[in-house]
Amino acid sequence: MTHDHDLVLRPTAAQTEAALNPPTGRSGGDLVVETLTGLGATTVFGLPGQHALGMFDALRRSSLQYIGLRVENNAGFAADAYGRVTGEAAPLLLSTGPGALTSLAALQEAAAASAPVLAISSQIPTAGLGGGRHGYLHELPDQQASFRGVVKSVHTVRTQSQIPSAIAAAWESALTAPHGPVWVEIPQDVLLAETHLPVVSAMDATPEDVLPRPELTAVAADLLSRAARPAIIAGGGVVRADASGKLLQLAEKLNAPVVTTFGGKGAFPWNHPLSLQSWLEDRHTTDFLEDADVLLVVGSGLGELSSNYHTFKPRGRVVQIEADLGKLESNHPALGIHADARLALSALLETVEERTDPTAADRVRTVLENVAERIASQELTLEQDVLASVRRALPDDSPSFWDMTILAYWAWSAFDARDANTMHSAQGAGGLGYGFPAALGAAAADPTRPVLAVSGDGGALYSIAELATARQYDLNVTWLIVDDGGYGILREYMTDTFGQATATELARPDYVALAESFGVPGVRTTPETLEEDLAKALASPGPSVVLLPAVLRMFAPTHLGSD
Repeated sequence: MTHDHDLVLRPTAAQTEAALNPPTGRSGGDLVVETLTGLGATTVFGLPGQHALGMFDALRRSSLQYIGLRVENNAGFAADAYGRVTGEAAPLLLSTGPGALTSLAALQEAAAASAPVLAISSQIPTAGLGGGRHGYLHELPDQQASFRGVVKSVHTVRTQSQIPSAIAAAWESALTAPHGPVWVEIPQDVLLAETHLPVVSAMDATPEDVLPRPELTAVAADLLSRAARPAIIAGGGVVRADASGKLLQLAEKLNAPVVTTFGGKGAFPWNHPLSLQSWLEDRHTTDFLEDADVLLVVGSGLGELSSNYHTFKPRGRVVQIEADLGKLESNHPALGIHADARLALSALLETVEERTDPTAADRVRTVLENVAERIASQELTLEQDVLASVRRALPDDSPSFWDMTILAYWAWSAFDARDANTMHSAQGAGGLGYGFPAALGAAAADPTRPVLAVSGDGGALYSIAELATARQYDLNVTWLIVDDGGYGILREYMTDTFGQATATELARPDYVALAESFGVPGVRTTPETLEEDLAKALASPGPSVVLLPAVLRMFAPTHLGSD
């Protein structure tokens, strides 16, 4: 009797000949790039360093496109965006010690946002490993320890024969739901040494499906079918799983209102009669969701931003679908279903019963009218006009990447993404400097569409060096910088809390002149001319900068008890 696991693929005569007589002049670095190519990678990001030169030398013998950034953290943000928009694992090549550690903030964002990043770092020579103090350049007693609490998995290589399997295992981990960053490290001498191993060819690293348990989806379908006031919260897991179509079908079948989290922007049509949009930082929305007798949460852990700063207290039954086991029921008791969002929604669609609710659309309209009235009472016309100008200027299918800045906080709640997987921000980990380098990664993934980056002047200074990257690779990114002379949101927080702000004001350059010094065209705009200037920049090939000097304010919160 023959079993599947008994079957062995036998090489052809040509494959055997090639394996027995591999080409000369290859190193451990070639095994890295050959493995990446075999897995389907086409583009890699990174920054060379002394210990990693074996990998970078091998790039010239490969078909991989290399995008080199000026700071490792920015290279990580670019890889993050590439992984988000393509759904593929984005290789990130780094050097040892300082180079590796500089990427940590970007990897934390990738982990929080479930972006598949395959970070491959060099290590000190094998003779120095083991925790002793040998005095090698870049030496750390345990480099992996700095990454274990950030990435999904850590993969260690100590010999050349381990390279293909370790990278394949990391690739599979990065692309198994929930997607996320992974870490591989390879010693310098292993990368540099000549290799006599065969050229890496066929690689199989198919990610495992996270399937829902049928008895749980049966209970969930019954609860939703019998609910009087069902509602749905759709998170980033819906976007990552490409499940927005399934979500729309389920919402319409149940007549259930849907709100999207800030990470789930675009997962549900903005102007659909059942769309509560993304006004999660508003008590009107929070009250509506609390009143649901069955609340379906898909692809969200209901963290701080998705729960109106943990003031959300559901009174009905919660059903939570989440691929990240650590997020399941982490904030609220629920019928927890550990599964990929697309697979779980498909299972629900097969069993849930259609329900009618003639009041659902009216109740949604009432919530949105109440939200609009609350915002209108705060005299924030400038902020709303600026955001509307950005929306009109940006093509519907163009991705946008938003840094941690006041205009982005407005966009989380008020911006119509118009399509899933087009609006991205650093709201997962909340670090500065994400917008521009992330946009560069997206432009490398698809050079046919203009990409928008949005930063404040504080965040812009984190990644200003990447203007050189944008120019070098002629990446099609327009960078909108809102210059308010400091860390605007921190200025507001400190003034509200302490009566005055400290350490929030910044001396800043002339951003237009600075951009032009990199060979990147720049224009100074006004709120009145923003739409025209931004549209013109987006329509022009290559990188550009649009500077908007403006002090924007944030709308008042509701989680502090004010209304």
